[in-house]
Parts: sequence; C-alpha cells; structure tokens
Amino acid sequence: MQAPFDPQSNPGNLFKRGLDHHSETPASDVAGKAFPTVKAVAILEAIATARRPLGISEFGALLGIPKATAHRIAHMLEDEGLLQREPGSNRYVPGARLERLGLDIVAASMSRAPRHAILQSLSQQIGETCNFGVMAGSHVVYLDRVESAWPFGLRFEPGSRVPLHCTSMGKLFLSLLPAQKRALMLSSIPLYRYTQNTFTDAARLEQELEKIHAAGVAVDNQEFLAGVVCVAVPVCGPRKQTVAALAISAPSARMSLQQAITHIPLLQAAARQLAVTIDDDKSSSEKERS
Repeated sequence: MQAPFDPQSNPGNLFKRGLDHHSETPASDVAGKAFPTVKAVAILEAIATARRPLGISEFGALLGIPKATAHRIAHMLEDEGLLQREPGSNRYVPGARLERLGLDIVAASMSRAPRHAILQSLSQQIGETCNFGVMAGSHVVYLDRVESAWPFGLRFEPGSRVPLHCTSMGKLFLSLLPAQKRALMLSSIPLYRYTQNTFTDAARLEQELEKIHAAGVAVDNQEFLAGVVCVAVPVCGPRKQTVAALAISAPSARMSLQQAITHIPLLQAAARQLAVTIDDDKSSSEKERS
C-alpha cells in the first residue's frame, strides 16, 4: 500500500520550496537527490529569480551541488542559449532563448485567463474553493484552482496530484472509463484508506462508480480528507467527450454535503462555460490555418 498522500510532496514544488528563503527544507537536501535535468531546471530557476548575475560558485551554494557539476550544467545551458555571460564577467544572466521561453509562458497563461475567471466567478458565487483537473495516470492533477476567501484552508497548487478512488473528480473519471479498463484500474491502484469513509473494497467502489456514471455527478463525502466534502461534474471537449472535471470543496463545518449538492446547477453551468475554452487538435489546427 502507498503511504498517505502528502500535498507538500508534489515533485513540481520541490525546487520552489528549496529556493525559498522561508522554506524549512534546505535546497541542498532537495538538489542533492535530483537528476541532472532537474538540476539544470533549478539553475534556470535560480537565475530567473536572483535578479542579478550569478557565478558558478553561487549556483553550487544555492543548490547544494558540487562546483564542477554546476560548471558543467551552466556550460550546457549556455550552449543552448538559455544562459549567457554578463559582458566582461564570468557570471551568468538569462539567455535570449530563456527570455523567449518566459514570454511564451506568459502568453500561454493569458490564454488560460478566461478559464481561471470562470473558476473565480463560481468560487465567489458559492463562497468555497473550486478545482479544475484532469486524469493523469493513476491520479487527478489540478490544472487550476481558486481558493475560498476563508482562512485556514488546505492549500493545493496547480500541478498537485490527488488519488482517484477517494476524490470526487477521481471517482467521476473512473466512472466514465470503459468497463474493462475500469476493472483493470481498480485492480491495480492501491485503495488506501485515508478516512473512515474511504472506499477500500473494489466491489463496493464499483457499485459507487455505477451510480456516479448514471447520475453524471460525483461526491466525496469526507473520503479523502476528514471534514471536507466535494462535488464534481464533467467538463466536455468539442467532441462531447469528458476531458476534465470541475469540483467544489468545502469544510463540512461550513457546508454539508447536502448543501454542496444544491450547487450542482451552478457547477454544470460553469462546466459548459469551461467547455468553450477547450480546443481539440482538429479545431486548433483549423484556427491556425484561418
């Protein structure tokens, strides 16, 4: 059985925490265990956030890697145009290719702005957290999330992964799988018990998934996190296939599961709005040619 899920263990957050001056995890503890490719990304993160030229020894000190390793990676990044030397110095600054990449990332985030605005509007209407995610392998991955204005909420970030068998979005995705593929998933993923409400028996979970498939709506009744309830609905692509899910989550002390269910019409309306923001490969190609 897998160990209990730790929202802070998302690999996408490791270096972000490692380079944060307020982090409790030293950068050396993280970088020392990373693969060379991840070390290269860490150097790019360091140069992008330092706001001043950095030398090889500073890369090594910041990331806890040997100077020779930092020297080798920096030269590789320089050859690829991701780093460049500061004139008259051995220190590095972002290269032209890295700057273009940064601008492309900003442009991509702007293209997702309408989707985020839909989540914000839904969150304001309901007063609770809204999540937008997809199924990736044996997990749900959050693509976007708008937290409620209430304090002391559990914080996840885009890129965070949560289990399939005990979350509303995860169970929704499982319910929509073809029967044979669903059976294979249920026999292969660990049905870890996170709370006393978690479905850990495959047969009982299969019955739950059949109900979800029929209703087109999934709930998480404190199955992943004690004291937290969630409701999820599907988000369809241009070909009417489910490509993502939209969910609300709230502490049961503020919103009961029955109250959360009353918001399903709002969720479904927002899901239809989100569907407009999703392109498939065919429609994207047609737009590029026009």
